[in-house]
Parts: sequence; C-alpha cells; structure tokens
Amino acid sequence: MYLLVYVLNMTTAIRYDAVIIVTFGGPNGTDDVMPFLDNVLRGRNVPEARKREVAHHYDLFDGVSPINTQNEELAAALRALLKERGPEMSVYIGNRNWHPFLADTFGGMKEDGVKRALAFVASAYSCYSGCRQYREDIARAREEVGDGAPVIDKIRLFYNHPLFIQANADRLRVALRGMPSDVHVVFTAHSIPSSMSHNCNYSAQLKEASRLVAERAMVDNWTLVYQSRSGSPGDPWLEPDICDHLRELKGQGVRNVVISPVGFVSDHMEVVYDLDMEAGEVCDEVGLNMVRVPSAGTHPDFVEMIRELILERTSGAERRYLGLRGAWLDECPPNCCLPGESSPFISGQSGNG
Repeated sequence: MYLLVYVLNMTTAIRYDAVIIVTFGGPNGTDDVMPFLDNVLRGRNVPEARKREVAHHYDLFDGVSPINTQNEELAAALRALLKERGPEMSVYIGNRNWHPFLADTFGGMKEDGVKRALAFVASAYSCYSGCRQYREDIARAREEVGDGAPVIDKIRLFYNHPLFIQANADRLRVALRGMPSDVHVVFTAHSIPSSMSHNCNYSAQLKEASRLVAERAMVDNWTLVYQSRSGSPGDPWLEPDICDHLRELKGQGVRNVVISPVGFVSDHMEVVYDLDMEAGEVCDEVGLNMVRVPSAGTHPDFVEMIRELILERTSGAERRYLGLRGAWLDECPPNCCLPGESSPFISGQSGNG
C-alpha cells in the first residue's frame, strides 16, 4: 500500500520569468573529455588512473555524453507542456561541468530580461553532490554574472513525488512484461562516500523511493544497491556494489534480474556504461538474464511533475508526496547536505538535508 498526501502550500506565490534545468553536463566530443573531467574532479582526491578509466568510457561513445541530447529533449518537452497548460515561461539549460555552463546561461537570461527564475536540479535526492553543491554552483555563477543576474530559487527535492514514483513504476512494469515470475528487481543509485552520507538522508530517501516504486509496480523481490563509486579505494563508500550483488544473486539461485536506475533521472554515461555494459558483462559472465529499465527521462508523468513543482512556487499549488517522510522544504536549512563529517540535520517532516 502507498499513502498519497496533499499538503497545502501556504507560501506566497512569486512571479517567475523562466525555469532553468540544472544538470551535471557532459562532453560533446573526444577533445572535450579530459577538460570536462578536469572540471568534474577539481579539488577531489581521485587517482589519475581512475580519471583515465572514466575517460575511456566516453571514448567508447566518441566522447559524446548522452546527457546532452536528453537535456534538450526534456527542455523541449517541458516547453511544450508549459505552453499548452501553463504557466507559460521560458525554459533554459545550465550545466555544472560543461557547456552551456551556468554562468553563460545566466548571462543569456540577463540579456533576455529574466529577473527571477526557478531552477529544476536534475537530482531527486539529498546529498552534498546532488543538492548543496548545485546551490553553491548557482550562487557562484550569479556572482560571475554580476549586477543584473537573475535571482534563482531552487525547486525542492522530489524523490517521493507521486509522479516521479509513477514514471519509474511505469518504466519498471514495461520491463517486467514477459519476465518469469521469479525475477528479482535491483534498484541502483550512485554511491557516495560514507562520510557524506552521514550528513544527509540520501540512503533513506533512496530506500523510500525504491519501496514506493516497487509497491506501485507490485514487486515483492527487490534490493537497493549502489554503483559508479570513485575516489580513493581505501575510503568507505555506500554498498553493496551492483556487480558484487549480481554475483551474490546468482549464488542464491536467482536467474532473472531487472535493473532499475531509480537514483538517476536520465540515461547518462553512468547508466549506459556502468549498467548496460559493466553490469551486463557480469550478468553474461555468471549466467543471469538481465533487463535494464530506462530512467524517468521524458516520461510524461515526469515532465508533468516538473510542472507541478513549478506551480507550487508560482500559484501555491498542493505539495504532493507519497509515504510518510513529507514533502521537502522549498529552502534547505543552513546545515543541509554538508560534504564532510558533522552532526546531521534532522527535521521532523522532511528528514535530513
């Protein structure tokens, strides 16, 4: 069973001129790969060998990240929906690590006369790299643009929004068609350092989202695992790793698996390489029949969810959520999603930042 809750949004509506889709970004060709990775890894303790390994992943796709096309498709779908159903506003794209960079997009918005905009960050869960760092990126980019830079308000986290859950459950149901009844569903998300996870509710939110998707898709046998870890091999990160888990499932007698990347919103490089290729090779090696579920992407329910989140801020629409953890705050607390060791923030309604 799942619980659908409506919360009246008492926040005073504010006029917004535009919405910007804020994402990780990705290279557009082989010459972009190393400069892109330099941006991604700046200030981080990642071995050079790991950097070269990730660069090879992009080389297999001629240096082109699938995230760029997917961002454009999402922006086009959102523009069409807002034009049809409102509120009508301009839609922009800005990236953390590659063109179009946030500062460049904010500069263009300034020239277009945009005074205030909403930022839809393509990350459903709270952790430093998926929440606070994006807010820092936005603030830094506004400073770079200087006077006249548009005011940017971040849209809340949406891991338990009913339309996010519905989009993922619908993708999962389609993937399950024709699979044997003994199939095991594996939900995946990007691993993060354990020290980072102590300062947020990333793992708990992922478990909640996985549970809600499984319930709506009527799945009983499922687990949540992690993928794409990086950094020093000696530092603890969230586990279990998906490849290790797939081998364990085979050892338990499982023959069929469906992998659902519930921790992601688009089929970017870490989905198509780490799941389709790397996890797929493990399944071939041990003899598991594997089907990979597409991410929410441009699923109509996911695009409609963005519209609903916009309406929360522009017209005080209901703040919808599933389960018992509550709708996330519009403004994150000061100690939300800290990167290192500290006492976690705890809120009675929304959990940790």
